Amino acid sequence: MKIEDVRRNAYSMPLTNPSFPPGPYRFFNREYFIITYRTDPEALAAIVPEPLEVAEPVVKYEFIRMPDSTGFGDYTETGQVIPVRFKGELGAYTHAMYLDDEGPIAGGRELWGFPKKLARPKIEVESDVLVGSLHYGSVLCASATMGYKHRKVDLDAVLQPMKAPNFILKIIPHVDGSPRICELVRFHLEDITLKEAWTGPAALGLFPHALCDVARLPVREVVSALHFKADLTLGLGSVAFDYMAK
Repeated sequence: MKIEDVRRNAYSMPLTNPSFPPGPYRFFNREYFIITYRTDPEALAAIVPEPLEVAEPVVKYEFIRMPDSTGFGDYTETGQVIPVRFKGELGAYTHAMYLDDEGPIAGGRELWGFPKKLARPKIEVESDVLVGSLHYGSVLCASATMGYKHRKVDLDAVLQPMKAPNFILKIIPHVDGSPRICELVRFHLEDITLKEAWTGPAALGLFPHALCDVARLPVREVVSALHFKADLTLGLGSVAFDYMAK
């Protein structure tokens, strides 16, 4: 293989058998179950990197079911997203993500810098309750419940936060273990078609684990819950801040 062939084909690893295809990546009937909760301000301050600023002491614990996505297939994801400000603009910082599919783990980490790790999240309806759970191996790390479709939510109220910028800390090491890339990535969700949105009573439990640290941001009070479905495109990112720049 010639040098120019390597340059032309190198967008992911392995070179001749990548873990995911080139984008864009479109998601159909993406199902969200989000519980917003208050947490300790000190815990947030310890993990949100500058130049981001914590907007308020709350966390959005998200379960996302993705039954049909181009290139990534059928999978489920869960994690914590923190409301932040960047240069005065409100957005969201993705702190932790756990999912059950190799393709989006590799693609998410390599392209955007999503903090993805392999685990077993689930979303399902049990009678009159929407249930979300996260197991890391055999250990339960998160458990969420919500009354199933109790009250409709205004779609515009859900759509506007979805259009806000999202931020991730992308880290790729050099061959000697030092950081080769360390940057704050900014991206948006695009071409959103919101289909339905609901709320209801909700509860959330987070449990300590050595390698799945969702309980590091403890639940002090559940603020609200949302359950909605949408079609959308996951937009590629841009560099908002380069930590390696002199």
